[in-house]
Amino acid sequence: MPASIVLRSYQKRAIANWFANDGRGTLKMATGTGKTITALAIAERLYQTIDLQVLLVVCPYRHLVSQWARECEKFGLHPILAFENVRNWQSHLSTQLYNVLSGNQIFLSIITTNSTLLKDGLQSNLRYFPEKTLIIGDEAHNLGAPRLEESLPRNFMLRLALSATPERYFDETGTQSILDYFGSVLQPELTLAEAIRQGALARYLYYPILVQLTEEESQVYSKITKRIGWSKLQQGSEQDNDDRLTGLLMQRARLVGAAANKLTALRQLMAPRLQTSHTLFYCGDGSVESDSQESSRQLEAVTKILGTELGYRVNTYTAETPLAEREELQRQFERGELQGLVAIRCLDEGVDIPAIRTAVILASTGNPRQFIQRRGRILRPHPDKELATLFDMIVVPPDLGREALETERNILRKELRRFLEFAELAENGGEARHILLKVRDKYGLVERVEQ
Repeated sequence: MPASIVLRSYQKRAIANWFANDGRGTLKMATGTGKTITALAIAERLYQTIDLQVLLVVCPYRHLVSQWARECEKFGLHPILAFENVRNWQSHLSTQLYNVLSGNQIFLSIITTNSTLLKDGLQSNLRYFPEKTLIIGDEAHNLGAPRLEESLPRNFMLRLALSATPERYFDETGTQSILDYFGSVLQPELTLAEAIRQGALARYLYYPILVQLTEEESQVYSKITKRIGWSKLQQGSEQDNDDRLTGLLMQRARLVGAAANKLTALRQLMAPRLQTSHTLFYCGDGSVESDSQESSRQLEAVTKILGTELGYRVNTYTAETPLAEREELQRQFERGELQGLVAIRCLDEGVDIPAIRTAVILASTGNPRQFIQRRGRILRPHPDKELATLFDMIVVPPDLGREALETERNILRKELRRFLEFAELAENGGEARHILLKVRDKYGLVERVEQ
């Protein structure tokens, strides 16, 4: 255990409860509250008490492998990074595993990805791992997918899952399979409010920005919404219709996510903030119509506005960005050489960049996990960060008439739940709620929102 690390009281309780639960359990703690350190502290105690022989960490993304490796090194470990080309690690794993089993090596640590876990290169070795092996599932909600859950080794008795949101979105079966394998959610369940109160996360300001659809977008939105209404009337009659409804809902969500007026709002927001730094811009996957009427991905459009038009020093950070380049981008961002990063989904889970002070969310899904993860990204404490700031662009649907009103109310009700959760703990909660009142009153959501 590094002398520089002092565990917080909730971390100590989580560790005690995991041991009391016979070496099984799921830690449900708010993003940024130290789940990685808590997990490694459990491994350290197992090493001291039962001579733990192997630690296996499974992560959803490659960049999290590198992040875990840095944390492991603080504990004196030199893990095998088992991902990508099997030739780079399989022989090392086989050799070190043989040495552990023959008593010639004391300890072995491996960090891998979900996709590598599925493959024969790793699976062929897992059956030979000793009984004293601890498996840690990071961002474990991903492991509830059927193929991944089936690939989890059954011969490891020591199991630990980490996730701020272990519940899988609209997948009770997958959620239960995670809990069945790793063990139930342990106390304390550290909420965002409690984490902020204890100083584990930074306080924050929240500014919702209401965005209107363009006339053309409103017409398309209206057509899709009417088709959704008809599909709902026929829902349940056949599977094909259910699939059509899902497709229409996704089509409308993409339209909202890529609303062109978000770019106008972005210009207005950032023009007076060109001297700021350490800003993260979250984009969607849709397309927008640029001023030249050419369709481009929102990521590219946002990067052009910030970098070319406004001269704000930014770069993109996506799943396609090579791992070494991502790490260099993080270093440039932390030093302030880059003022901002423009990202899609790959910064949603697990990435630790405490220097982030501001986030601008241009697109979100209805999945509660996404906004929990995104908010957690910028609330990690940092010596230079007294307050974090979130700007959240919320598209207000057009007035489509009485026949579509109830559909729109249902959509807004979900959006307002997200808004309220953001606003509830913000330092400027009253100001944020004032904006909510405008939307609430327009759509007559007073009773249902306040329940």
